[in-house]
Amino acid sequence: MENFQTHKMTVSVDKHSSHLEQFKDFYKELDDQGKTIENLPHEKIEEYQLKAINATLEHVWNENEYYRSRLEEAGFTEPKIDHLEQLATVPMLKKDAIRGDKEKILCVEPKEIGQVHLTSGTSGKPIYTSYTLADQYVYDLLPKYLELFKETEEDVAAIALPYEFALPGLGFQRLFQFAFGTAVLSLGKGGYMAPVDKSLELMKEYQATVLTTTPSYASLLAEESEKYGIEIGKDIKLKKIWLTGEGCSSTFRQRLEKWWGCEVSFFYGSTECGVIGVECSKHQGYHVMEGHIKLEIIDPDSGEVLPYGQTGEIVVTTLLREGMPMVRYRSGDLGKLQKSQCDCGIALDVLELRGRMEHMLRIGDEDYSPFMIEHFLMELPDVGLWYHLKLNKGELTIEAEKFRTDLSDKKLAKKIRKHMKDRIGIDCNVVIRDDIPRTFGKATRVFN
Repeated sequence: MENFQTHKMTVSVDKHSSHLEQFKDFYKELDDQGKTIENLPHEKIEEYQLKAINATLEHVWNENEYYRSRLEEAGFTEPKIDHLEQLATVPMLKKDAIRGDKEKILCVEPKEIGQVHLTSGTSGKPIYTSYTLADQYVYDLLPKYLELFKETEEDVAAIALPYEFALPGLGFQRLFQFAFGTAVLSLGKGGYMAPVDKSLELMKEYQATVLTTTPSYASLLAEESEKYGIEIGKDIKLKKIWLTGEGCSSTFRQRLEKWWGCEVSFFYGSTECGVIGVECSKHQGYHVMEGHIKLEIIDPDSGEVLPYGQTGEIVVTTLLREGMPMVRYRSGDLGKLQKSQCDCGIALDVLELRGRMEHMLRIGDEDYSPFMIEHFLMELPDVGLWYHLKLNKGELTIEAEKFRTDLSDKKLAKKIRKHMKDRIGIDCNVVIRDDIPRTFGKATRVFN
């Protein structure tokens, strides 16, 4: 039997019991068989998900007044569905219902909370997400995805993500340390204690092999390395970059692969729901983390669940949460689901992301995803990785920087205009700048 990587550490929480304890046996049986949920037949995955959803429904019914009242209003007399298609009858959870309210969907006593994360609140009041210690150190680590994550105790992982408020930094740290035994360099993103030069020097000194960061910060680190005399590929020789926290196009990812000289893959998750999807080395979409979540695609207007292949809003139900489960949470992200036919052989459904609903650009009579526009813009090697898309009364202006080119500003602007017209039929204005501001937070690309 093939030797599968096992968790470096096993954590128990004193005097703790939960509706999720039953799933330890399910995952132990997989471990004993040398299997992971990645390669189970999909009907077996769905059997597990139905059981986990019903356990979650019973938990929120018994422990949370808001969830119970919503279920009763929807006609539920008991917290149970008979098959996964019935999940569509469970009321959806909207962001506005929980913004700024730290207790509305809390399903444990406040003294049981181990950690609180919150969203940035850039589009309103923040959303609070409370985790128990068991959520973080036991249940979140139960499902293994060893085909997708190849990190081991031989690696050194640099985590250049926010450690303040949000989940990503600490979430990846727990994954690398507890699941794989990987040494961690907690870089953060350009804070007081972690300026870029020190971060790069630490990656060089400890010979980091893995970097987890946002697309924009990966490009910033590569840019800054040249200023500090650190040679990418020689002084820092990564074998893998995980991108998360911001969306980007496949051509942006490919540009980063060329610059860093290593494989770059996408990781899709959120502070509210944790991990949602992970890209394999075939780069054919995100494999849905079906051990952690059940994912649906709905029509944003009607709320109807859409079949495979149709684009709509992503709705997430967490399966392994006791502190603050998310039941049919409307993410605001757009995507479509496909059954896995990936060459990697992983059975998990595949998600194709299309971006956030509020970020869609209305140009003329058509809606365009910023990822699509970025995709074609990044096809031009003369264009840098920093740009702005500015929309004014349906007219698009692209502000772009040069990248290692001898073209004049005028010639590059003309080249971009022609390329965008030829490739996607968009007439746009182009301004070439050399002062597009860098950011340590989420990069703002779209301005309406």
